[in-house]
Amino acid sequence: MSDPAPDDAVTERIPVVPAARAEPSLGRSSSLMALGSLASRVTGFLRQVALFTVLGATVLNDSYTLSNTLPNIVYELLIGGALSSMMIPLLVRAQREDPDGGDAYTRKLITLAGTALLVATAAGLLTAPLLTQLYLGGHSSSTADPQLATTLAYMLLPQIFFYGLGALLGAVLNSRGSFGAFGWAPVLNNVVVLAVVGVYLVAPEDTRLLVLGVGTTLGIAAQTLVLLPAARRVGFRYRPQWGWDPRLTKAASLGGWAVVYVLIGQAGLIVTTRVATGSDGGAFAIYTNAWLLLQVPYGVLGVSLLTVLMPRLSRAAAEGRTDDVAADLGLGGKLASVLLVPISVLLTVFGTPVGIALFGLRSGNLDGAGRLGTALAVSAFGLLPFAFTMLQARVFYALTAHRTATLVQLCVVVTKIPLMLACPALLAPEDVVLGLAVANSAAFVVGAMIGQLLLRRRLGRVPTGVVLATVGRTLLAAAAGMLLAAGVVALLAAGPLSTLTPLARAWTELGVAVVLGGPVTLLVMRLIGVGEVRVVFERLERLVDRGNSRRGTRY
Repeated sequence: MSDPAPDDAVTERIPVVPAARAEPSLGRSSSLMALGSLASRVTGFLRQVALFTVLGATVLNDSYTLSNTLPNIVYELLIGGALSSMMIPLLVRAQREDPDGGDAYTRKLITLAGTALLVATAAGLLTAPLLTQLYLGGHSSSTADPQLATTLAYMLLPQIFFYGLGALLGAVLNSRGSFGAFGWAPVLNNVVVLAVVGVYLVAPEDTRLLVLGVGTTLGIAAQTLVLLPAARRVGFRYRPQWGWDPRLTKAASLGGWAVVYVLIGQAGLIVTTRVATGSDGGAFAIYTNAWLLLQVPYGVLGVSLLTVLMPRLSRAAAEGRTDDVAADLGLGGKLASVLLVPISVLLTVFGTPVGIALFGLRSGNLDGAGRLGTALAVSAFGLLPFAFTMLQARVFYALTAHRTATLVQLCVVVTKIPLMLACPALLAPEDVVLGLAVANSAAFVVGAMIGQLLLRRRLGRVPTGVVLATVGRTLLAAAAGMLLAAGVVALLAAGPLSTLTPLARAWTELGVAVVLGGPVTLLVMRLIGVGEVRVVFERLERLVDRGNSRRGTRY
């Protein structure tokens, strides 16, 4: 038998101390997060639609998309992975163990991490030309302009500091049971970028690039700084505090695995970027927007659930309650299935109309919008496996099993890279982006399977069968609803729909999918015993009862 893994040993040494605070209500907290995420994703939709409409499937859009990705890459590579994966479990443990509720530990961690963020930002700015060269590959067939991407990168890379500070403040808020501000903050960023697009349209030609770059960075700064008042409201007052806590040594060792996790992910991103920018014009922007669009339902529903579950999982793991960890894993899996499977089926059946409806506002963009929608349709099957891998990662982080999470990430990327490299050889240039989308989703299917097997080995019994049963029943119900809607659309295709413009037709088809397919899906889910959908009906019944009560009082 092999020696115990280092992350196992770390978990075993955590003392069992009574929890310092009551758990927040999962339903109430996730609802609050979901509302904020919904507003964020809706405004994010509008932002992406505005950018795609103004920039189109062009070299400028590919260059801007790449440059705007670089701050995320550098931030994640140098410190972001450690922040996002470690902060909440570490803060929760400090709150339980320290007489001051973990305030001194939190200040030391933020001071050191903030300093690292400033260094990371400076490093990113100094190496901007090398970064764009690395991700573009330098080939002459690239659809992104290296010089243009580098110019934009100088204006966008300062986002590194604000991304990191936002992650730090968000972890402090979430560890203290406050979820609303962090969920709503991105709305401000999206509003700022929408304003930037408006200014871009009326700005002189020679200043447009400056407006686009500086304005995008200001949006991220606003998103971060709005969290400062929220942190004060939960009782956290930051003052720089230098010094070393012995637990920071453990944090650094765990952070090493988090950085390896990110490095592995960057290998996949480099391959994706080079293949996409070496394809036909706009492919990278199409792939990126399709992936962002696919993550919208996950962001509204999945992230809300996982953000609220994370402190709960961390406390259960810290107290050695592995049965509770497994139970939360099953709960998260079932809820994610009920929420995301119907959306995946809708996107699979109606993906092309979604792309045209959202990104085909200008007639010149119809072809790119249609391809984007098709990429969305062929990759929608990966939405739930992606959510599963994110949930599993939260469990590994709660158990301080960063090495295991990194192994799952390696499996995902090792699956993804050969599939993506095969796309240019097997597919026509205009279809390469579709192959990339399928490869990305297929890799998450593999990752979810491996992650579940590793969790079973670590936790013992995990509710895999129950979750899969929920997935199967929900899939059956969603297929019934969306195929019925697709049949109605097919009957109307030769009649009323044939007289509409492509944009109007796409919106009409989506209307049929939502108005007809949605209720049928919910009804079938209830009939075949998908228990989690009962919550939806109960809330609808309460709203109806409340409305009737008010009308009765009024009259």
